[in-house]
Amino acid sequence: MNKINQNQVEWVEQKSPRGKYHLFRRFLSVALGGKRDLGTWGGGHPFELELTRIPPGKANFPYHAHAVQWELYVVLSGHGQTRTPEGKSEIGPGDCFLCPPGEPHQIQNSGTEDLVYYVIADNPQAEITTYPDSGKWSIKPQRKSFEMTEVEYFKGEE
Repeated sequence: MNKINQNQVEWVEQKSPRGKYHLFRRFLSVALGGKRDLGTWGGGHPFELELTRIPPGKANFPYHAHAVQWELYVVLSGHGQTRTPEGKSEIGPGDCFLCPPGEPHQIQNSGTEDLVYYVIADNPQAEITTYPDSGKWSIKPQRKSFEMTEVEYFKGEE
């Protein structure tokens, strides 16, 4: 059995260039010996667990949808909003919500204190994330982002 105390795991800050997206993460699964973005097929765990905190007025990530990854959220403290295709919903301490593959989502801190939550995600072997607002695509485990243009299926093949 691997054991850690989450309070001893370092906060890792992630911030966009202009600061619209800003969060701090404790990669708990990694601290327990897992490998980020590598499930059991790559020697990691079948899921990832992280503790996340978002400062007031900031969002976690751009509005996005995972092709195959499931994410479960458990809010510990603070207040915020989730954005989904159905609109915005208020979230606060004790709220739990699930984002299935294909459902765009985003979390924003609308309160005056840090929004703190756990996120538990399954760990698919490969993942494509789409960004409806910007039209970008991202792939894992490579962690690369792209803008794509639709082409005819046989273009360049004959």
